[in-house]
This record gives sequence, C-alpha cells and structure tokens, in this order.
Amino acid sequence: MSDCFLTNLNHGKRTPSIGGFVPFSTVDWPGELSAVVFIAGCPWACHYCHNPHLQQRGGALSWENILSTLQKRVGLLDGVVFSGGEPFSDPLCTQLIRQVKALGFKVAVHTAGIYPSRLREALPSLDWVGFDIKTTPGGYPALTGRHQSAEPVQQCLEALIAWGGPFECRTTWHPDWLTETALLDLAQRLSAQGVRKYAVQRSRSTTRSLPVAEVSLIGRTTLRGLFQTFSYR
Repeated sequence: MSDCFLTNLNHGKRTPSIGGFVPFSTVDWPGELSAVVFIAGCPWACHYCHNPHLQQRGGALSWENILSTLQKRVGLLDGVVFSGGEPFSDPLCTQLIRQVKALGFKVAVHTAGIYPSRLREALPSLDWVGFDIKTTPGGYPALTGRHQSAEPVQQCLEALIAWGGPFECRTTWHPDWLTETALLDLAQRLSAQGVRKYAVQRSRSTTRSLPVAEVSLIGRTTLRGLFQTFSYR
C-alpha cells in the first residue's frame, strides 16, 4: 500500500516537505499518545514563532522511512499529528493524512488556518484539530507580515464549526501584541460564532522558560465563562 502511494507521489515529481518527526509525544494531542510529523513551510512570519526553522520549505526527511516507523507502532500509538510550520503549506498533506489513516491511526492537525480549501478537503479524514487564532482580525497583517491574512482564518473557522468534529481554538498571548481587553473581545467573538473549546497559551521566550505575562484573575474568570472548556497554560 505504501509503495503504491509513494510511486504516485514520485510520478508527480513531488515529495513531501517534511522538516521533523517525533515518534512519541504526550503533549501534542490532548489525551492521546501520538507521533508528530512536522511539515516544513509557512507563508507567515510571526515574530514569536517557536519553529522558525520550519518556515522555509525543503524538509529532507523521508516519508517512506516515517511510514515504516509508523507501521511498527500500530497498536502502540493512538494517532498521528501533522504540525509545522503550517502542515497545509504542502499540497500533499491531505494525501499523507489519508495514508496514515489507512494504517488505522487517528489523525490530528495543528493549523493556523491559512489554506481553507485544503483544510476542508482534509476534514473528513481528521479526528481533531488544534486551531491557532493569533489575534483579532485587524491585528493579523502586523503579526503575520501578510496583508489580508485574517480572511482565510475566518473561512477555516467557519469550516471547522460546520464540520462538527472536535477542535480547540487557542491563542498565544502577550500584551505587546494583544492587550487583555483585545483578548477578551476576541474570545467573545469566538464564543458568539460557536467555538466551545478555547485555550490561552502564555507567551514564553523559549518553550522551557516561564511565561512573560499573566492574564488578570478577572480576565481568566471572564474567559472561563465564555466557553464549555477553557484552558490557561
């Protein structure tokens, strides 16, 4: 099965742009033991990105080798997460998702909502989505370095709500680019649109450092009241 799939990719003279692979993770999909495939490539240039080395396309890892590793972990892992970079920056991502699904794994993605049509194509094969909501609509161009970058995000959010499957919206927060008042306004907007699970991730200078700022107790209480499930981490 995998040999046929790889032949189809090679026939199209395209190979997946894979920039990293973690064979075991307990933190990338809440409640699930997963492997993580990191797709290299992202058209945005968010200044707080923790994976800037994955912004450029051209990952050198072999999909064939990753598939071989995953086949050995059938029954040991719950699922596979596609992250990045931005996983849907690679037009082959949905094909990779379907291939992993065919092995018997559940599949999740972490996405910033840049490619609405590719997300919609993948949704029937997905079991969970971690969806980054970076800021208010008006703040997207300054944060991402791209004009009109809020528009595809809204389209992706509408697709997720219509899908009806499990997803979490999350915002990496720092008052320098999103005041607490703006964060609460954003959360109220999301709640009104139908988002039921939301997380605020406190910005850190590195993944292991302490948060650089805290949402007030009143703000956290307000956020908890807006959603069925709220996480502050």
